[in-house]
Amino acid sequence: MDARKTATQLAIGRIVIGAALVAAPEKVTSGWIGADADREGARVLGRAVGVRDLVIGVGQLSGIRAGYGAAGWFRAGGAGDVVDLGATLAAGDRIPTLGRYSVAALALTSAVLSAWLQAVLD
Repeated sequence: MDARKTATQLAIGRIVIGAALVAAPEKVTSGWIGADADREGARVLGRAVGVRDLVIGVGQLSGIRAGYGAAGWFRAGGAGDVVDLGATLAAGDRIPTLGRYSVAALALTSAVLSAWLQAVLD
């Protein structure tokens, strides 16, 4: 597995998800949290998570392109992913089953990849 290519793909994916959350949080989060996605508080939190991911993804991509500084951004992204995983699992059956397992799988995969990448980059 090529670390730079994987890192670039993960960073771009984080940017895309972050931008989508900022632009349309209720649409992006509805599969994850269900009907509550239409509530204003959920939209605020969706946008906040989106900005977090957008900024981290841009930092990751900048570090990859510069050839240094990416490892710290992947640690930050992995930490955010672990929080997303924990919050999703803690919600249990109060959120849709498919959304719970899908987001948990995505967050876990991203956290594991981020841990590997922060160790091999820079």
